[in-house]
Amino acid sequence: MSTATKSITLRASAFRTPGSRAMRARVPAAPRASARGALRVTALRNFDYPEAILFDCDGVLCETERDGHRTTFNMTFKEKGLDHEWGVEQYGELLKIGGGKERMTHYFNSCADVEPFKSMYPEDNDERKAWIKSLHLRKTELFLEVVQAGELPLRPGVARLVKEALDNGAQVAICSTSNEKAVTGIRDKMLPEFADKIQVFAGDIVEKKKPAPDVYNLAAKTLGVDPARCVVIEDTRIGMLAGKAAGMRVCVTKSIYSEDEDFSGADAVFDCIGDAGDERFKFDELTTPGAYW
Repeated sequence: MSTATKSITLRASAFRTPGSRAMRARVPAAPRASARGALRVTALRNFDYPEAILFDCDGVLCETERDGHRTTFNMTFKEKGLDHEWGVEQYGELLKIGGGKERMTHYFNSCADVEPFKSMYPEDNDERKAWIKSLHLRKTELFLEVVQAGELPLRPGVARLVKEALDNGAQVAICSTSNEKAVTGIRDKMLPEFADKIQVFAGDIVEKKKPAPDVYNLAAKTLGVDPARCVVIEDTRIGMLAGKAAGMRVCVTKSIYSEDEDFSGADAVFDCIGDAGDERFKFDELTTPGAYW
């Protein structure tokens, strides 16, 4: 009597530098008996795939910072009679502070004794918070107008990676320090076919913003996934630090403002995710262990 045999291709781990191509993970095969009793190989879902892909929003989904948030902050200042404008380089420095309200608070605190801010910036702390909040609400309205006008396209590969993740049973979420309405607006406008499957964790949903890990901890708990089986897609150092502090893998896709940031500690660094045919990485390469870690 002959003995039926089967072969299973095992994944090979490979160290990989940004921009290089590594060996793609293969899906283990499982035997199934045919009508004649012979064994044939059938592909199964890779059990080492991530349970969730968690995207940052600004700079990851879209290049929103320079031509979206910065410009609408400036529009808001002008409307309120604040004779000042955040320049491109200046805004890049302000981005080191997570959160729009926090960014404005830091800025106004630094120039509160100079007009036109001195006469407009409340001295009482609670009144200051309310004033900053009102500015931020107006800025969000203006930002949503920019989003709805389609002026902030998705970065290369975002839609592809979202589809690959969902097709393979992983959950997808957006974790951002930005206002929830702004993030939801980007999701609904730019990823309408997936919007109902992408949960948003944004704004003041947690007390401490990035680089604190709170938003990623909350996402993992809410989605019911193991942090060690989550892959974070970030574009800034503070975002990378937040993801790593949450015990997650972090892939950095550099943005306009983060080209020169220190990403030591990231699991992988790329210039973008990459559209089909020009991929920097695919979902099936984010296995654990796999091509990058």
